[in-house]
Amino acid sequence: MRRPRPALTTTAACALTAALAVGTLSAPAHAAPETPAKAQAGAAASGIRFVDITSADGTVLKANVVTPTGSAAGDRHPVIVLPTSWAVPQIEYLAQATQLADSGYVVVSYNSRGFWQSGGEIEVAGPPDIADASAVIDWALAHTPADPERVGMAGVSYGAGISLLAAAHDPRIKTVAALSGWADLIDSIYSGRTQHLQAALLLGGSGLITGRPSAELKQILGDFLGSKLDKEQQMIDWGKKRSPATHLDALNANGTAVMLGNAWGDSLFPPNQYADFYEKLTGPKRLEFRPGDHATSEATGLLGLPNDTWTSARRWFDHHLKGEENGVDREQPVRVKSRSTGAYESYPDWKSVGADSRKIDLAGTHTIRANVDSGANGGIIFLTNALDQLIQTPPMASMPLLPRRYAAVWQSERYTGGAAVRGTPEVHTTVTPTKSSGTFVAYLYDVGPLGVGKLVTHAPYTFHDREPGRPFAVDLELYSTAYDVPAGHRLAVVVDTVDPLYIEHNPSGAQLTFSSPADAPGHVSVPVREK
Repeated sequence: MRRPRPALTTTAACALTAALAVGTLSAPAHAAPETPAKAQAGAAASGIRFVDITSADGTVLKANVVTPTGSAAGDRHPVIVLPTSWAVPQIEYLAQATQLADSGYVVVSYNSRGFWQSGGEIEVAGPPDIADASAVIDWALAHTPADPERVGMAGVSYGAGISLLAAAHDPRIKTVAALSGWADLIDSIYSGRTQHLQAALLLGGSGLITGRPSAELKQILGDFLGSKLDKEQQMIDWGKKRSPATHLDALNANGTAVMLGNAWGDSLFPPNQYADFYEKLTGPKRLEFRPGDHATSEATGLLGLPNDTWTSARRWFDHHLKGEENGVDREQPVRVKSRSTGAYESYPDWKSVGADSRKIDLAGTHTIRANVDSGANGGIIFLTNALDQLIQTPPMASMPLLPRRYAAVWQSERYTGGAAVRGTPEVHTTVTPTKSSGTFVAYLYDVGPLGVGKLVTHAPYTFHDREPGRPFAVDLELYSTAYDVPAGHRLAVVVDTVDPLYIEHNPSGAQLTFSSPADAPGHVSVPVREK
């Protein structure tokens, strides 16, 4: 890996600043750190207690606990533990905690270590964070009417990852709802061996503003953004240790009931890694994907407003912790929402989502010059996919105007009856580089009659230590999605070498040639819903 170009770094830094500004301006009131006076007033009005919980290593975690009203002496209630999201204070879940308590749950939410008023340093879901979750459960069992046989965990983003990891290490946790989280940290921010630049900058910047990053985190982030290839394996090992997928056997052995929820356009944790993880779970499980970006599917629920994701999580807990016969165990467990129509669809498993397929031939030979953004790109972190969720406006590009010196373009025939793209498109091509390292990004567009394409999905790919002039095969999974192509439109595949979302590794003057040899013809396999 090498250092990113100054221009690219500037672009990403601007995106980071904008994202942080938007988050500050649009964050709900519950996302601000509470003053002692406000905290006491809220506790008096709602019965919420703000407490200190000491973890195994002596670190003090700031927490709040909400218990059902009217409990008689000796009553026991199911308990749900909620670790906070990255950079968000402990009052994040108060609206949901109150609603859960009103329906009979003990709810304990705590500031993840290293953030805001909690002690310690940011460990990125490392062993201390897993120990913290168990310590919070210990505290709840000792200080609240929590039932030790009915323990659940849930969280958004960082809280989701910690919940899954804790469930793999603590068999007391019977069920988890992991929302907008990760299963494979490396496959999330280093997919295609490409650093997700804007995502890493946003996480690093917000962590520095709201918490205390550990020395290890600072080193890892510096090596990652500095493109230090000699530290690559060390970074991968660090990420794998913090990935629930690494601890899958333990999670399955515990028989934990796991609900996974995510957005199609999640800029931090793309949906592919959750879908792969879901397929390998052997206990009770549920998978839900909706339009939007990171944590936008859950956002209104954090305000206490009606929200499909939180409603599903509540039903999941009601069945697995309360034993309610609400039918969640009899429903098809994979539930997806189309980005185009907003309609829900249910499937028996992930592979059934895109059971049919359409093939786009990547015929001929196309040579493109590197280091120039052709105009095809994945947008801006958070902003782009949030707009797609709200007003169905993904990034767009004009296919006729894309410069063929810097972008290779292939188009399908017109789909007279349209096409319901569902699942994970896969690209197969043969690449011949002029340099030993390089990066390209593949995009799939829905192209209308005027040649304007709307982005359906994309993914980056980076290579190192290749012999210049020698072709090699590439198989690349694009990010999973659910998008309806209108009748009369085409699908187009575009490949270029620069996208502001990612660090690219194309030396100056590099060129990439994409070909389709007879023994391994280039193509894109597009999964579609069966009619």
